[in-house]
Amino acid sequence: MSNLTLVLLAAGSSTRFGLHVKKQWLRIEHKPLWQFVADRLAQTELFNKIIVTSSSDDIEFMKNYSSYTFVEGGSTRQASLKNALHEVSTEYVLVSDIARACISEDFLNKIISKQGNSDCIVPFLNVNDTIVYENTTIDRDKVKRIQTPQLSRTSILKHALNSHEEFTDESSAIVAYGGTREFTRGEEDAHKITYIKDLNNLPCLAPPSSDILSGTGFDVHAFDDKGEMFLGGVKINSDFGFKAHSDGDVAIHALIDALLGAAGMGDIGMMFPDNDNQYKGIDSKTLLERVVLKLNNFGFVIINIDITIAAQTPRIGNYKLQMRKKLAKILGCESSRVNIKATTTERLGFIGRSEGVGVIANANLKYFDWTKI
Repeated sequence: MSNLTLVLLAAGSSTRFGLHVKKQWLRIEHKPLWQFVADRLAQTELFNKIIVTSSSDDIEFMKNYSSYTFVEGGSTRQASLKNALHEVSTEYVLVSDIARACISEDFLNKIISKQGNSDCIVPFLNVNDTIVYENTTIDRDKVKRIQTPQLSRTSILKHALNSHEEFTDESSAIVAYGGTREFTRGEEDAHKITYIKDLNNLPCLAPPSSDILSGTGFDVHAFDDKGEMFLGGVKINSDFGFKAHSDGDVAIHALIDALLGAAGMGDIGMMFPDNDNQYKGIDSKTLLERVVLKLNNFGFVIINIDITIAAQTPRIGNYKLQMRKKLAKILGCESSRVNIKATTTERLGFIGRSEGVGVIANANLKYFDWTKI
């Protein structure tokens, strides 16, 4: 069995990337980037275990995709790595960034072949341009561009990171701790995705799938003689409201379930539990805004939605256009892609007895196409 664990760092917020989509959620065919990289490296069969660090917002969704070991990251790269190292029991650990997506197996084997030579094996590239630090020209032959992955003795790395100083790579921490470092020639094609333009340097990445993802949501709420009534984000002229933990906007609740269903992200109760006081009386438009932001961060684009509101009362025909415009603004799409239908149940059932409202919503999503940036 291998004495080597792979740690893939994917907990960053992608603030420098320049898009609303987190780079780790860019789709390579159907796979998000982090899974594409993890699966690609898993195929080498070089590792005893693969650990993926994730932000607290992403980790539960990541678990739906694969059976790797997931660890919640910290506010910095170093904090994320320290958390991951708690799950490492092998003598050596190889640490890489999800953003370095096209590492070759030959490159990996070259690094791993030097296992035991030093406390840390570090790939590097030379610098070809003139280098000036402040106002002094530096000998470029003495400058190295450090890459990942880096291979470290696990015990040394754990001790080295127990420092208040922040290090941008493992080798710097190990050297500061008093450990040894050996450099090995890096790989020119092992580019790192930091900015949008970097995607052009990674030929191993296939475009996202063009499949359409569909979801359905259903919700009902009984009437309550207290409070105001909101449907589809619009205040309805009514003498009663809905019994609900939030403001009871049953149309938005069904829509949220449809969106989450299309994305494979569970349901509204998982994301906004009705036993959590922070959501008591909350405006459902706020919940929808949070869902749309998460969908965008995770690489989804809303194509269209279709909502059917079943109500004997109130009559909502005069509100449908307002609903379309209000929801379209939140969803970030044209109002023509938001359809609202109204029907009755011919006085049958609890809806027909004017005891409440039921809503069915459908939503279609697609993957964000990063090749068209």
